[in-house]
Amino acid sequence: MKVLFDQGTPVPLRRSLPEHSVDTAFELGWATLRNGELLDRAEAEGYDLLITTDQQLRHQQNLSGRRLAILVLRSTSWPRIQAHVATIRETLSRMQPGEYQEIAI
Repeated sequence: MKVLFDQGTPVPLRRSLPEHSVDTAFELGWATLRNGELLDRAEAEGYDLLITTDQQLRHQQNLSGRRLAILVLRSTSWPRIQAHVATIRETLSRMQPGEYQEIAI
């Protein structure tokens, strides 16, 4: 799966997802894109999933009709997220195109 990390998603999580191709918005030069622009660009570039910590995303954007799956981690703290890596991996394995999920951390 081709995965994009939004700003705020701890980069060390990448090491816990070795079976996925993971890029960050920062690495791609997309750090200044607003949410709608980021979603459009990610879909245009063939990303399957966006992992973000932006809990307001679904209220700020119309997500209907999106091919990009979105996973929201409800924390930016790497130590807290690290404790939930198994749940994150399991959730990723089940997500379908256009699906929206949140993981309470």
